[in-house]
Amino acid sequence: MPDLTVNHLRFHFEESGSGDVILFLHGLGSCGQDWLFQMPVFCPRFHVIAPDLHGHGQTDKPRQLVSIAQMTADVACLLDALGITRTHVVGLSMGGCVAQQLALDDPTRVRSLTLVNTFARFDLGELGNAIPLAFRMGILGVLGLPAQARFVAARMFPKPEQAQLRALAAERIASNDMTTYIRLLLAISAFNVTRRLGEITCPTLVIAGDRDTTVPLRAKQFLAAHIPGARFELVADSGHATPIDQPDVFNGLVMRFVQSLL
Repeated sequence: MPDLTVNHLRFHFEESGSGDVILFLHGLGSCGQDWLFQMPVFCPRFHVIAPDLHGHGQTDKPRQLVSIAQMTADVACLLDALGITRTHVVGLSMGGCVAQQLALDDPTRVRSLTLVNTFARFDLGELGNAIPLAFRMGILGVLGLPAQARFVAARMFPKPEQAQLRALAAERIASNDMTTYIRLLLAISAFNVTRRLGEITCPTLVIAGDRDTTVPLRAKQFLAAHIPGARFELVADSGHATPIDQPDVFNGLVMRFVQSLL
């Protein structure tokens, strides 16, 4: 669990294994430890890197407004510092936005994309997006981040048997700095690469949880339809955190996809 200072930013990241590189990028309010169900599966065959993205976990917090493009540039600097010129990239939700931006900004570096419950644009014109976001901002303003964390965690892990996962997610989100969390929400709401998806040329796998209440299914289908040659996989009985609530299915999909490209 090393730290590395790049581009004036202290990065914390998980790193293990050897061989071809896979970069795992987590979602909003979380950290690289989101991939604990993936690390032991992929490390025997791959060099796995799972950073805490800008403003998350033990990585430095932004001192001003931040964008997905800036977060992506930070990741590219980290890869440069580690001497990594080519990598498979797996991104969940906000991490999937960073993954898309990396494939667009630095296409020779990205060997493949796996986009999990993510989107090319957070469409505020859709009630399904605007109402939950407004509700989340309202909770933040009135009740604070711990209440917001419980709300998000309950949507991610609604089942009674997921109580431990729900509690862990709530604790992790609540540990964020509130100002930083709001800045990151604004960064996500401003993200839009819909007109550039045709520029993504690397092999791409889009994974969608069929019970995801955070990102609409049509947003993920849009990615698969507009990224040339992209494959689409719908995971049954899975919410927004597919790598956590259906790890065996998820790991199998990603492993087969990546190995088919070796």
